[in-house]
Amino acid sequence: MLQMFGIKGANCPRCECKNAPEARYCAGCGVILGAPRNKPVLVENRWVPGPDELAVFFGVRELSGLFVKTLRVPATARGFILQGEKATEVPQGEYEIEGFFTRLNHLLRDQHAEILVTRTGALAVPFEFDDIPTCEHLDIALRFSVSVRIENVPAFARHFMTTPGTIGAAELRELLSHPVRQLALEFIGARSIRELAANGELREQLDQRLQGGLKTLLAGYGLAVTAVETFELRHDKYDANRARIGSLWLATDEKHVQLAHSRQLDELYTAEEWQRIKRSEEEGRLRLRRAELRQDDAIARAELSLQGADRAHGVRARQIELYGRILEAQSRKQALANGAAGVLAELEHEMAQKNAQRADEAAEWQHLRALAGVRMRAEIACAQQEATQARQLAQQRFSQQLLQQQIRNKIEQARQIEDAARQRAELARLRESEEEAARRLRDIEGAEHEATFQSLKLANEARRREAERAQEWEDEQARQRIESVRRGAQQEKLLRTIEADSTHARLMQDVTLEADERRAGIEQGARAADRAHELELTRLAMARFEALGAMDDTAKLALAEAPNAAVLADYLKTRVHASMDGDQLTALAGVAGVGKIDAALADARVVAEQARRELEVDKDRRHQLDLLAMQNDVNKAALTSQATLATGIVGARQCVHGHPAGRDDRFCAACGATLPA
Repeated sequence: MLQMFGIKGANCPRCECKNAPEARYCAGCGVILGAPRNKPVLVENRWVPGPDELAVFFGVRELSGLFVKTLRVPATARGFILQGEKATEVPQGEYEIEGFFTRLNHLLRDQHAEILVTRTGALAVPFEFDDIPTCEHLDIALRFSVSVRIENVPAFARHFMTTPGTIGAAELRELLSHPVRQLALEFIGARSIRELAANGELREQLDQRLQGGLKTLLAGYGLAVTAVETFELRHDKYDANRARIGSLWLATDEKHVQLAHSRQLDELYTAEEWQRIKRSEEEGRLRLRRAELRQDDAIARAELSLQGADRAHGVRARQIELYGRILEAQSRKQALANGAAGVLAELEHEMAQKNAQRADEAAEWQHLRALAGVRMRAEIACAQQEATQARQLAQQRFSQQLLQQQIRNKIEQARQIEDAARQRAELARLRESEEEAARRLRDIEGAEHEATFQSLKLANEARRREAERAQEWEDEQARQRIESVRRGAQQEKLLRTIEADSTHARLMQDVTLEADERRAGIEQGARAADRAHELELTRLAMARFEALGAMDDTAKLALAEAPNAAVLADYLKTRVHASMDGDQLTALAGVAGVGKIDAALADARVVAEQARRELEVDKDRRHQLDLLAMQNDVNKAALTSQATLATGIVGARQCVHGHPAGRDDRFCAACGATLPA
């Protein structure tokens, strides 16, 4: 346990005894010199802190020296005795010396100890700020209180109990003012005035943000924030002469809760003023973006970042908030309804510039969400780096301010030294310590500016990494599209192969059916032609017979065929002889020899006529056969072309002699050669 350092040579705050210049504890009561002059705690022996005090702490030379009077610990206070490495809480009640050490028998009555007196409940520390800007740079007035209590006594003792004194609301306000303001800037600077007005849970969200941020900072110092209560959150509008025109109460007492915020906003600002405010916000974000990009080109242009670090931090917080809304939205309409229209327009413009249009609205929205996620990760990386640096600087500033408070307490205690020379020497030494602490605080502020500058350089690096992530994501999408196209092409090739196989099978089946049909048609045509020819010959014969029937006997005999002509001649001769008398028959017998010669000539003419007719019939038949052969050749050529086409579709397989072959054939149908596999 750290041991307190008193002010040597001061009067005792408890019994007012004068002590030797080298004494650290009072010779009369044993209380450490320089202890806070808290009459209830030291004189009345009633351990209770003051109205604005969180803790009172002092030391005693011997623990038994506390019991010059009865020790009282009321219900509103808590008492701790730190002895060695252990802190012991003294329960509520009244104690005499014997009963005290009997009840707390592990404490050593003859050893020195440090006493810590704090309150049972938390101490409410009020804060008030009038210039917290929104994302449109409209100032918000904020009034709230932070309730602080001691959570870890050993940690509190290590940081605060190095000198006797008190910690009250004023000291806590000085220590917490900077981190509390920074947290308020981060919360309010990321939202617009309309979003604040429309948020029904604004008070609870602000309280949670402040409480969560302070919890991390104060945990190492043994303090805890039990509650944050916002009393007032308003926006005041002023004219050119700084005269107040009107106020918008965002979160305040019950009499203002039911006010119509939207109506008040429309009364405070016209449409033209809202347009001007919106343009100012957009220009501020663009200026910040340009300033960050120019850091790589000219370090000397970092003046904006050093002078406007709070505003830049608010703009970044606003960007993270808008990117988060896009990620949470399920559609473009929902993102617009959430107030992310500006950032959404930027992402859409960037996507259009990079020719990253998608096939449909859903894919396009996924692309927008991916870009927003990349940007949000870059912004979060910058914000995390800034938060880490801010946390470290806040802890350093907190420790340094605590040291300055302790030095000021020592100065106040040194003024109580009666020896003037010793008092001047002690004050001079403490003044040097105070100047050294102030110099360290200035160094911390300089380091904060340097850290801000480094954070901007890291932000530029994050922007570069953001561009690389976006490019990597687009390359990945391109690779996925290529793989998809390749898989689609392979699938399409497989489908085409299957379709070609089915087409070849259908073609072969159609060729076979067509060949059978053509063969049957040719045979049927040939049979029909033969029947038609026979019918024609029969018709011609009937017509000839009818024509012969109409002729006289001489014409019939001349035109009749050879067999028929002989029969007809015999019939005619018999009919003529039957009609002749005897003299005529005798005369006919005389010329019989001449008749035989005429008959032979007639027979020769008949034979020649028959030969001529047979020759014409043979010519007609040969012509029909030539037509059929020509039709067969045409059909064969068509079948060969179709088979070649089908063979080309399935792979154009050929044997070693160049004959086409089917896909599933193992031997050539033309020459019998073995086909390659």
